[in-house]
Amino acid sequence: MKHIILKTTVLSLALLAANTSAHAAGGKWNNDTTSTTTTTSTASQLTAFESTSLKFMREEEKLARDVYLTLYSRWGVPIFQNIADSEQTHTDTIASLLEKYNIEDPVKTEEIGVYTDPAFTALYGALVEAGSQSYEAALMVGAEIEELDIADISEQLNVINKTDIINAYNNLLKGSRNHLRSFYELIVQGGFEYVPTHISQEEFDAIVESDSETDNVNTTSTSGGKGRR
Repeated sequence: MKHIILKTTVLSLALLAANTSAHAAGGKWNNDTTSTTTTTSTASQLTAFESTSLKFMREEEKLARDVYLTLYSRWGVPIFQNIADSEQTHTDTIASLLEKYNIEDPVKTEEIGVYTDPAFTALYGALVEAGSQSYEAALMVGAEIEELDIADISEQLNVINKTDIINAYNNLLKGSRNHLRSFYELIVQGGFEYVPTHISQEEFDAIVESDSETDNVNTTSTSGGKGRR
């Protein structure tokens, strides 16, 4: 069957475009005098992009959790509950970074399907509707969410410089790869077919044909740990 094509990459690209005025030499994003950069207790600063990225990822990880909880209620298949628990950890990780840097948390309630950004609200509805059609469709939704997370996180890692955010995002990336492996295993077991649309077939194959990852990423410099692994 053809799986749905998600649109949150548009949000990620919009996030990048919104910060083009902050582009400086060397391809790095730096805050200017009009940015909304927040200062930490140690006086180190985030770029405008990093602040906005954290807000984006906070709601994107909550979106994944909400969809999986809803699909678990619909199908009762353990994978959705198990990965929803992992997504809760992911969104909590981002919440901790927002608190650390004094950035307003866009998640105002833990209620399922409720977001500050209306694009996430619309996407939640579309994903749940698609995943409620059949067990096969639900697995496709799960795989595509994880594939999209991989694409979005990798895109933002190419811009972010702050070590703790890089570490957090790389751990989220590792989790998304593991989740993709789990969904794909059930897709194959069910005799279904999945074709990636947000990452290359080569990258997809490298992920699903490799072992699950267990160690957390903990880089010690801003130059390490970026991008896809």
